[in-house]
Amino acid sequence: MIAVLFRSIFLLSLVLVYAVFFIVPPAEGLGNLVRIIYFHIPLAWISVLAFFMSAWWAFRYLRQRDLHYDALSACSARIGFFFVLLASLSGAVFAKLTWGAFWNWDPRQTTIFVLILLYGAYLTLRASVTEPQRCAKVSAIYSLLSCVTVPFLVFVIPRFYFSLHPSPLLNESGKIDMDPVMLSVLLFALLDITLIYFWLIFHKTREGKA
Repeated sequence: MIAVLFRSIFLLSLVLVYAVFFIVPPAEGLGNLVRIIYFHIPLAWISVLAFFMSAWWAFRYLRQRDLHYDALSACSARIGFFFVLLASLSGAVFAKLTWGAFWNWDPRQTTIFVLILLYGAYLTLRASVTEPQRCAKVSAIYSLLSCVTVPFLVFVIPRFYFSLHPSPLLNESGKIDMDPVMLSVLLFALLDITLIYFWLIFHKTREGKA
């Protein structure tokens, strides 16, 4: 089953790449640079999902003291950390091409940097505690506390300050203002990256690599 899922995701990803480079039209004001968002936004989305799922499984561990939930929580946090780094890198490339510098301490760049520090500390914490149950308990508490900050860092705080960062899917009026083709491909990209996330979780925990 996992092989079939992998092949399906691989085919979906190929279709997505084709759509991004050959179907999506250039955007007004951004031109062909808009194609970066079809990687940047899904990477940022899956980071948020992974951190929330990590907290959910951390909560399950604290309720049941089952190390399987700790493994799921840790695996999800690692995946989230990896994807938030990729989101930061793709954002830096976009910033260089549009604003002339890889890093501008823009509000969204600053908050994602804080997120990287938070979950980098989580991974360091797990590596420093060797006793499994104690590691699981401390990590679960840290994961739950860190997760509380995620919506503020990603969605709330950046909206209080002027940002060079283009509006995400929703504009300032809370409406979706995007070409139908562009929106369809973006939603397809979000679906594809979500399937990749769950495949990674299933694969790593099934193989005992979490």
